[in-house]
Amino acid sequence: MNEGSAIDCGGACAERCKESSRPNLCKRACGTCCRRCSCVPPGTYGNYEVCPCYAAITTRGGRKKCP
Repeated sequence: MNEGSAIDCGGACAERCKESSRPNLCKRACGTCCRRCSCVPPGTYGNYEVCPCYAAITTRGGRKKCP
């Protein structure tokens, strides 16, 4: 079992990516970010201020990695 403070990355990312045009890609990127930060911003887009770690992860090209 996981600790009480652990987040359900699968559930949080499914909610975050439900309106994505590429849901599988979205969930994979979101899952990586969620495991690294233990947090996923609410809603399907934006709200990055709730989770600064999630917002700070970028790709090698400098774009936001986390959906």
